[in-house]
Amino acid sequence: MEYRILGKTGLKVSALGLGCAALGGVYGELTEAEATRTLHTALDEGINYLDTAPLYALTKSETITGKALKGIGRDRYYISSKVGRYAVDDSDFSYQRVKEGLEGTLARLGCGYLDIVILHDIEFVPLNQVVEEGLRAALDAKAEGKVRFIGASGLPLKIYPAILARADLDVVITYANYTLQNTSVEGMLPLFEKHGLGVINASPLGLGLLTPQGPQSWHLADEGIKAACREASEYCASRGVNIAELGMRFAMANPRIHVTLTGARTAEEARRNARSVGVAPDEEMVAAVRRILAPALDRTWPVGRPEYQ
Repeated sequence: MEYRILGKTGLKVSALGLGCAALGGVYGELTEAEATRTLHTALDEGINYLDTAPLYALTKSETITGKALKGIGRDRYYISSKVGRYAVDDSDFSYQRVKEGLEGTLARLGCGYLDIVILHDIEFVPLNQVVEEGLRAALDAKAEGKVRFIGASGLPLKIYPAILARADLDVVITYANYTLQNTSVEGMLPLFEKHGLGVINASPLGLGLLTPQGPQSWHLADEGIKAACREASEYCASRGVNIAELGMRFAMANPRIHVTLTGARTAEEARRNARSVGVAPDEEMVAAVRRILAPALDRTWPVGRPEYQ
């Protein structure tokens, strides 16, 4: 496993992190025993960064993750979870809701404290509430020893200069913005580095766009993006290449991104993902895939408040 320093946090984190949404059944049901094996396999492969959230399977991800971590020494992992978004249509960064949400997270995970708490998908509420209430609650939790570092996450890149102008963060989680199809977060890296932020790239396969099976029905990308990604996947398959493996290697090859965060449903998936760490992508295949993806390059989908579109 390769390790990188997570910005000014100083944490030495694995270049590959485990997104625990899948452990809660978000991408297909699995038993508690299967989820536990997956998490334990990830740890055995050297993955030491775990991420979850109340949003994922409506707290089931946190519950299953907490059970799987029982008896495992805290020196073997760092864990982040999130506050402020609790369901698809339930975003609330009010002080009391964030405080109560964090207490619920700590109880479900059974870990005493979070290494990182993330203000989750801040594009859905007015920035004033995020900064004046949500961030204040997170800072109070930090003062109480319940969290070590604070970050923010979301899809539209415009959220980052907006919040960094008003808040001193430690970490950002940006998702689906550094993939074979979309590398637009590169334009934000100088800003992140100026602030000394740890940079975590989630959804390096575009929430399923860059997989042989393609995205699930709820994916918000337009048909043009989906069609280009299907064509790229079929091209890879015709040459005996798994587009997901190519995409993982591509995402992890950028040293300016400290953690690439992806999920795994099974122990074998966790092993396969870990095997991609440190393996350079086939540059000819990358170039060919990106030529196919040309109509969809650096395109995303609108979410959140209009000022971030």
